[in-house]
Amino acid sequence: MDLRHFLQFKDFSREEFDYLFERTRWIKDKFKRYEPYHPLFDRTLVMIFEKASTRTRLSFEAGMHQLGGSAIYLNTRDSQLGRGEPVEDAAQVISRMSDLVMIRTFEQDIIERFAANSRVPVINGLTNEYHPCQILADIYTFIEHRGSIQGKTVAWVGDSNNMCNTWLQAAEVLDFNVHVSTPPGYEVEPERAGLYGTDHFEQFADPMEACKGADLVTTDVWTSMGFEAENEARMKAFADWCVDGDMMRVAASDALFMHCLPAHRGEEVTAEVIDGPHSVVWDEAENRLHVQKALMEFLLLGQVTT
Repeated sequence: MDLRHFLQFKDFSREEFDYLFERTRWIKDKFKRYEPYHPLFDRTLVMIFEKASTRTRLSFEAGMHQLGGSAIYLNTRDSQLGRGEPVEDAAQVISRMSDLVMIRTFEQDIIERFAANSRVPVINGLTNEYHPCQILADIYTFIEHRGSIQGKTVAWVGDSNNMCNTWLQAAEVLDFNVHVSTPPGYEVEPERAGLYGTDHFEQFADPMEACKGADLVTTDVWTSMGFEAENEARMKAFADWCVDGDMMRVAASDALFMHCLPAHRGEEVTAEVIDGPHSVVWDEAENRLHVQKALMEFLLLGQVTT
C-alpha cells in the first residue's frame, strides 16, 4: 500500500471521500449497537499537540482504542520537540516506533516537513491554515441529516480562518458552493486557502446576503488560537458578523447550523441559534469520532469490504 497522508482536504479524491462517508456510516452503526470492531489491533497512534485541544484529543484517543489499537499523547512542551529538536529528526524517530501520527500545531509547514520525513501516515489535527478532520465531520453530519452535499450552498460567516479555508477546498473536491462573508480586512486569501480556482465560492460584504437560501450556515470563534493578541480589534471588527435568528430565517427553511466548538454565545453566534432547532452542533462534535475512525482505518488498511 502506498503511504498516504491527510494534511489538507484536497489530499483525497471525491471517490475516496464517498468511500470514507459510507465507511463512517458503517462504523458508527456498529458503535451504536455496541458491537466491537478491532481492525487496528496492536497498532499505535502517536498524537502530538502543540495547540490545546478537547475534541481532537478525545476523538482520536477514544477512536483508536475503539478500533483495538492504542494512542500515545505527546505535548511539545514535554518532549524534545519543545526543546529545539528538528521536526525532521523527530519524524524519523516517532514514525519508526508507531503506525500512525496525528499532529495539532501552528504552521502548516511544520506538519508538511514532518510528513516528508515520516515512514507512516500523518494526519492534520489542525494547523493555522487547515482543519480537514473537522470539515470531514461537518460534511458527514450534513449527509446524515440532509443527504448529498453536492450542489448545495454553505454560508460561512466570520473569519477566513483554517475552517473557512478547508470548506473552500472541500467545495472544489465535492462540488458544492460556499458563500463567504467576512469583515473588511479579513477576506479569503485564495493562495493561503490552497484553492484550485474560484468557481465554487463567492464573497459577500453583507452576511445576510451570504446566508440567503443557504442549506448550511456555519461559523467559528472570531479569534483563533495563535491570534489572541488581535482579540480586542477583532471584537470590534466582527460585531456585525454574529450568526443570529435573522440570518437563519433568510437561509433555506430546512437549513442546518454548525459550529466546530468551543463556542462563545453572544459573540460569533447567539444562544437562540446554537441551542435552537437548526443546530446540529452535538451531532457534529460526536461525528469527529466516527469519521476519524474511518480515516485511520483507510490510511492503515486501505479500502476494506467488511
